[in-house]
Amino acid sequence: MKVGIVGMPNAGKSSLFNALTKAGAEAANYPFTTIEPNIAVVPVEDERMTKVATMIGASDIVADHIDFHDIAGLVKGAHEGEGLGNKFLANIRETDALVHVVRAHHDAGIIHPDGSVDPMRDIETIETELIFADLEQIEKRVGKVTRDARGGDKAAIAEQKWLEELTEVLQTGKPARTVPMPPEVDRGQTVQLLTAKPVLFVANIDEGEDGIPEAVAAHAAANGAGVVAVSSRMEAELSEMDDEEAAEMRAELGVSESGLQRVVRGAFSLLDLNAFFTIGQGKRAQSWHLKNGLTAWHAAGQIHSDIQKGFVRAEVIPWDALLEAGGYAQARDRGTLRLEGRDYVMQDGDVITVKFTP
Repeated sequence: MKVGIVGMPNAGKSSLFNALTKAGAEAANYPFTTIEPNIAVVPVEDERMTKVATMIGASDIVADHIDFHDIAGLVKGAHEGEGLGNKFLANIRETDALVHVVRAHHDAGIIHPDGSVDPMRDIETIETELIFADLEQIEKRVGKVTRDARGGDKAAIAEQKWLEELTEVLQTGKPARTVPMPPEVDRGQTVQLLTAKPVLFVANIDEGEDGIPEAVAAHAAANGAGVVAVSSRMEAELSEMDDEEAAEMRAELGVSESGLQRVVRGAFSLLDLNAFFTIGQGKRAQSWHLKNGLTAWHAAGQIHSDIQKGFVRAEVIPWDALLEAGGYAQARDRGTLRLEGRDYVMQDGDVITVKFTP
C-alpha cells in the first residue's frame, strides 16, 4: 500500500513525513527541498491483534505496513513541466492513494510560494494540475478507443462513453473518482488517472489549534475525500521524544492521539481495506489487509502464493469471539470457530488459519 504525500512547496509535507516515520527526511524553508521521493515503511499497529496474540501466546507480533512517499511540492504549470512537474506527477502515478497536505497555519517565518496563506487557493492549484494531467492522458487514449468503438467493440463503446463523461466532469473541476468506471472497461488497459486516486486532505494547522477549517472540510465532503487536521511541526517535535515524554506533552496540549494514528486511519479508510490476522500459539502473529469484499482464497494469497494454490479450507473466527473464548480449543467447543471454503467473504477483524496441500 503506497500513499503519496503531496501539496504545495512548504505546505508541511516533509514535516508530516518526519512525524509519521521518524525517518528524518530533510525539511527546509525553500521550494523543492524534496526531489526524489523519500519513502518510509510504517507499521500499522492493531490493538485487536495484540490482545489476541498475547492471550494465545504468540512468539512475536508483526504488524502490516503502509509505505509513505514524500513527494516534492507541485506548483502551477506542473503538468507542463514547471518545477520538475513531470517527474513529480510520475511519482504520484505510482501510489495507491494521496495524502494532500494543505497549509492552514500562519507562521510568518515559513515562506509561501504565492506570498500568502489561502488553503482553498492552494487546493485548487494542486487539483488543477492533476486534472490537466488527467485530461492529457484521456486525450491520448480517446483516439484508439474511438476507432475500436466504430468497429462495434462493446467494451470500447462503454469506455468511449466513460471517457467522454470523465472529460466533462474534469473540465468542471471535479475529480475522476466521482465518475464510476463501467464494469466493461478493462482497468489494466485504460487510463490511470491521478484524480481517480482516493484522497485524504491533511490541514496543517497552527500549534494549539484544533479542528478542520470549514472550507477544507466542505470541499473534501463535496469531492468524496477524507480530511483530518494536524500540526505537522508539533507532531515532528513530538516524534523526537520518547513515548512517555510525548504522551505527557500530548496530555498537556489536550491532544489525544498522534498524527500517525489519524493519518494512517484516514488513509486506510480511503483504501476500503479489511484487516485480518494469522495467530498461532508459539508462532508469529501477523496482521494483513485485504480489499473489502474479497474472499478467504484471496486472503490465502496475501499470506503466500503457495498457500493460495493449495487452498483446502480455512478456520475462521472473529477476533473478539476468539478473545472471549480464551483460545482455539474453547472456541471449537463453543462452535464459534468455523470451517469456511474459498468463497467465504472475509470480514474486518477475522482470525484465519488456512489448511492447504503443499
